Amino acid sequence: MNRRPGHSLVPRSLGKRLLLFICAAIALTAMLQAAFAYRNALEQTDTLFDYQMQQTAFALRAGLPVDARGRAQGAPSENENHEFIVQVWTNEGLRIFESAFGAALPQNAVLGFADIPARGTLYRVFSLQTRSQVIQVAQDMRVRRKLARDAAWRSLVPIALLAPLLALAVWWVVRSSLAPMQRVRGEIASRRPQDLSPVRTDGLPEEVQPLVGELNALLLRMQHAFEAQQHFVADAAHELRSPLAALRLQVQGLQRAGDDATRAQAAARLVAGIDRATKLVEQLMVLARQEERAASGAAHEPVRLDLLAAQAVADAAPFALQRRIDLGLAQADTVTVTGQSDALRILLRNLIDNAIKYTPEGGTVDVRVQALEGQARLIVDDSGPGIPPDERADAMRRFHRTRQDGAPQVQGSGLGLAIVDTIARAHAASIALDTAPEWGGLRVMLSMPCADTAPLAATESTAGPTLGERP
Repeated sequence: MNRRPGHSLVPRSLGKRLLLFICAAIALTAMLQAAFAYRNALEQTDTLFDYQMQQTAFALRAGLPVDARGRAQGAPSENENHEFIVQVWTNEGLRIFESAFGAALPQNAVLGFADIPARGTLYRVFSLQTRSQVIQVAQDMRVRRKLARDAAWRSLVPIALLAPLLALAVWWVVRSSLAPMQRVRGEIASRRPQDLSPVRTDGLPEEVQPLVGELNALLLRMQHAFEAQQHFVADAAHELRSPLAALRLQVQGLQRAGDDATRAQAAARLVAGIDRATKLVEQLMVLARQEERAASGAAHEPVRLDLLAAQAVADAAPFALQRRIDLGLAQADTVTVTGQSDALRILLRNLIDNAIKYTPEGGTVDVRVQALEGQARLIVDDSGPGIPPDERADAMRRFHRTRQDGAPQVQGSGLGLAIVDTIARAHAASIALDTAPEWGGLRVMLSMPCADTAPLAATESTAGPTLGERP
């Protein structure tokens, strides 16, 4: 019979599998019971019949009178005893008694008990020698085996009679035990796609509760992901409405421009609006990508945080130079963390760009990478207006724009710190906002576990107008 690839003779149904295995265990137990019963019965019959054979031989020790033909007088007839065969020999080798005709047991038997093949079967023989005779009492081993088999079959009769009731009881127990799982299956099958509420675990066996618990945890994560996606789409639509409306107005202004100067000014505003919209869309895409990576658990690898910081400072140097910002890598301990290099590079770029944008011209931005007690610290200090303590908790929310007195006018999307927070949470890192102790502006400090911390070694970078080690 051809079976499909991957098809197994074992049923996939848990209930049928339990019933099959339990019934197989019952059958195996019955066979073992029969084997043990057969062995015990055989040992008991051997002991009993060996004793009877000894007693029979001892009863004949007094000897039997011999008639004129040399046969024992008063001996039992040939078929009088079908279980034991008795032969009596004189010491000269003359057989004077034979209870079964043609038994042909050997004359020179080993004294005591012995198993002797004769007449196509095996005999158990007990030989006893007296002064004038040798007495042999034998029994066919088939008699003993038949008695042992009968005892074994009798021990199986109760099991055979109770087997249907036992199988019915097992089926009922299995079905009632799996009923809560069927209830969970029906509950999940009847749900609508948007219903992600937890599955009830009452009445479930302890072995199944962890599985349902993990399922509920998965449903909870999916619900959070869907809610975050809905909020993200709603926020993105809301935030894109304003720049698109501004672009429309700028296009209309360009169309109404009457001279070249007005047309050039309108075109410049339109280009700036397109740049802001493009920047907003890019940041939205970055935020969505980082949230997807965080949800999917992308693979992490060892990353040199100090090298990433040096590269980020070098990349931001032209922007800092344009705004006459003193950007420098004040400290760079050799630190290795476990994470995603692309995500950490985006995090550094956002922190440094934010610091440069919100710091007045001629200000200072310091970047530090420190290793302290198994923790890697990334610190970005600026000399800008900072964030008031009562607004720091809201600063990490999406599209939140903090208004500070003295801050430069920045057309931002409010996504920079939200992206930083998403990447930090994906790396099991914590973010703290504080006041920069040296410059009085904002300090953003990120802390995460080190994968490997080398001895402290401050390095210098040549990016930016003044990028050496700070005093």
